[in-house]
Amino acid sequence: MSEGTRLNKYISEAGVASRRAADRLIEEGKVTINGKRAVVGDRVFEDDIVAVNGKRIEKEEEDIILAFNKPRGITCTSNPEDKDNVIDFIGYPKRIYSIGRLDKDSQGLLLMTNNGELANQVMRSRGEHEKEYIVTVDRPVTKAFIKGMSNGVPILDGRVTKKCTVEMTGECEFRIILKQGLNRQIRRMCEYFGYDVVTLKRVRVMNIELGKLKEGRYRNITKQEREELLRQLGME
Repeated sequence: MSEGTRLNKYISEAGVASRRAADRLIEEGKVTINGKRAVVGDRVFEDDIVAVNGKRIEKEEEDIILAFNKPRGITCTSNPEDKDNVIDFIGYPKRIYSIGRLDKDSQGLLLMTNNGELANQVMRSRGEHEKEYIVTVDRPVTKAFIKGMSNGVPILDGRVTKKCTVEMTGECEFRIILKQGLNRQIRRMCEYFGYDVVTLKRVRVMNIELGKLKEGRYRNITKQEREELLRQLGME
């Protein structure tokens, strides 16, 4: 006999919210199973009807994974009240959301999906998944700056960033590869050394590269990219 699917996982796989956010929806009484208010820990079986805010949801048969070149000025939110939200900008015909965030003043590679489980796996900090950026700053980069950025920087409440790979790529430009994603991390790291970020572009998330994708455009990741991404996440 089937053991069903845990409700928060079902909601996540339907592309509605992450598991954690799904639990909040359930706790707030916004989720029903067959017309009855659900509780955290409920399981969904084959013929069950699940609704969130009164609207029936179903797991997508197709896992959508898009690579999107986010322009500056676009926010990583699905909130329709934000006129610059990424969902309206892309206009994709199915429900998707961003995997992680790029702040409004940053640009470059943003992965979009309808698979909440995949999004959770990519964003898990203990997974130490690489994200690569090209950054320009307001004055010349020095060897001392590169060394300091590489060795860990105190930025938030005494927290020190993990050691990372940093290399100079131009007079006022450097490449940085992070395995964590603290709030406005690179900007705060630069500020610690007296630098201001002029442009910040993400060019890679794990094995997915921005490449020549034009600003404001998106593409489906390739079969090979998908297979390697799932392999790295342990989701083959």
